[in-house]
Amino acid sequence: MALKTKRLFSLMLILVFGMSLMAGCGKSNSSANSKEQGSSSNPPAESSAEKVKLEFWTIALQPKFNDYFNNLIAQYQQQNPNVTVEWKDLPYDSISQKLLTSIASGNSPDVVNLNTEFASQMGSKGALADFNEYLTPEEKASYFDGIFNSTVLDGKAYALPWYTGTQVLYMNTKIVKEAGLDPASPPKTRSEMIEWGKQIKEKTGKAGYAQQFAYNLLPIEGIPILSDDKKSAAFNTAETVEMINNLKQQIADGVLIKDDAKFDKQIQYYSSEQVAFELSSPAFINFLKTSAPDVYKNTIAVSLPTGKANIRLSNSMNLVVPQKSKHVKEAVQFAALITNADNQTSFSKIANTLPSTKKSIEDPFFSQSDNTLESQAKIASAQSLDKAVDYLVGVPNSSDIGKAIGKGLQEILLNGADTQKTLDAVEKEVNDILNKQ
Repeated sequence: MALKTKRLFSLMLILVFGMSLMAGCGKSNSSANSKEQGSSSNPPAESSAEKVKLEFWTIALQPKFNDYFNNLIAQYQQQNPNVTVEWKDLPYDSISQKLLTSIASGNSPDVVNLNTEFASQMGSKGALADFNEYLTPEEKASYFDGIFNSTVLDGKAYALPWYTGTQVLYMNTKIVKEAGLDPASPPKTRSEMIEWGKQIKEKTGKAGYAQQFAYNLLPIEGIPILSDDKKSAAFNTAETVEMINNLKQQIADGVLIKDDAKFDKQIQYYSSEQVAFELSSPAFINFLKTSAPDVYKNTIAVSLPTGKANIRLSNSMNLVVPQKSKHVKEAVQFAALITNADNQTSFSKIANTLPSTKKSIEDPFFSQSDNTLESQAKIASAQSLDKAVDYLVGVPNSSDIGKAIGKGLQEILLNGADTQKTLDAVEKEVNDILNKQ
């Protein structure tokens, strides 16, 4: 999403949710779906003379997935004869603005597809229903803990996780073997990966890997970016200095390319065999096949090594129910149906995504390999979900904060700026950003 759109979203959050959002929201403590998550069927809602119309919004899923969602909606409506569902699909760049406008005008949709960042921001403003009030502990436990908890704030669950994705480690087996390393026993931690990189540099002259110097390097090492109350910077610590010194040493040792390498540059480094590793999502494969088919043939995919935090960052889509929905109970029930294990498994198979439900990855689809790089990446990604966390800064101006931290890291690692002076300056900049919210 463009920075201009994010800023507009942040401004509208402040304007819209300064008003009371708590009126007119009938709630029930009963479960939205009494059948345990993981079933593709859903019990009928309580009989009622009231005719209920749910408005369901998704992001950029039409027309490719029309059959899937139309069948799912028909199934839900058959089981709930008093409910009809109207499905609207919106562009990524417009959904947040349209959602805020609709809520402010009193015409809120009922179930909305949002990413974790915006779901959490809206939840923090009291704009979303708390799923804890409607779902059983068993239903909530059906999702991977780290992904589900990514949108839990102050004990309130503001979203149901839907489809997700994680990075994997791609290795050029030719380079790895030339260095005397065994690709069948890949590194499990970042420390081990760095040791591999040193040996690769010594034996072959190649570097280990390239990456962007971005804010997400901090949570991987267990370093918080903001304080718990999101009101001040928390990253100016000895742990951050240690992390930066580690990166400096990797650059000096030839393990890490001295470049703030965005995705297209990473593809170039790996395709030209200047590096042995690539840390990326399964989407990397298509670019590699096109740019370097011979390198593609020598590449394998394994689970991403973890840092000190022992997590892997995911990138999830969620379903939320706005607090101003006129039919919160039915909306929660419909969201639970879409995100249950059977339906997430089915969607993952046609969309080539990962599910956020534990039972889904028991399906052979996520474990059986045909020895292609694509299936290796799928399996490695699925095996990473137990450590997946959808990390976010969690404030409206998160993009500005991310830019400030990334720029500071680049100044230190690329231009030789003093580490502590730069961290002090970035800390002040981040606090200024927070104070302007």
